[in-house]
Amino acid sequence: MHVTAEDAIQDNAAWCDLVCRTHGLTGAADEDAWSVPRRSPTWYPDAVTLRRDVDPAALLDRIDAGPGASVKDSYADLDLSPYGFRILVDADWIRRPPDPDAATMTPPDAAPSLTPVTTPEALAAWAAAHGGGELFRPALLTEPRVTVLARLDGGVVAGGAILHRWELTVGVSNVFARTVPPEEIWAALPATAPLVGYESGDDLAIAVEAGFRRAGPLRVWLRD
Repeated sequence: MHVTAEDAIQDNAAWCDLVCRTHGLTGAADEDAWSVPRRSPTWYPDAVTLRRDVDPAALLDRIDAGPGASVKDSYADLDLSPYGFRILVDADWIRRPPDPDAATMTPPDAAPSLTPVTTPEALAAWAAAHGGGELFRPALLTEPRVTVLARLDGGVVAGGAILHRWELTVGVSNVFARTVPPEEIWAALPATAPLVGYESGDDLAIAVEAGFRRAGPLRVWLRD
């Protein structure tokens, strides 16, 4: 299966929408962008562009564009500096096709050394180890498209990731390693599913080493 940056963008917008819904925020999407009219949860954007050359003024009219607002510029082709925004991070969409040699009976929500999180108590422990705390709410566990994965070491969360299914792809996000090398978490992600996501810096280099390919640039803008 050929996986593209557009697959990663659509998956990420759907994931942002789902997280916002668990916080009582209703998003909206059209051919230009996904957005929420009120401030999104910490670390999540108020808008994600879905095509190139979106009109910046029209995009910002869809959100609370005051201090703290953020926009995921999915093609890194906007200039929001005239509107008081600065570049928070430059990153790359990443993709990894399924491994044809992987065991076909391995489901996409299970992988060696990664265990699905299934209870609110386990999610709270996972979220504390991740650092996101109350960002990750128990409603995530009722979503059939979402699998929270933990690397357990003596019953303690040592790392983890979240998988989000969108049409034919699976989005990877919130990959973290607390007491194990991050390479081990990336290497344990399911090989039978077409995976998409985005990373920057050292995490991007680790993802590429784990078999992911860069699929295109993105940029996150923030208004201080």
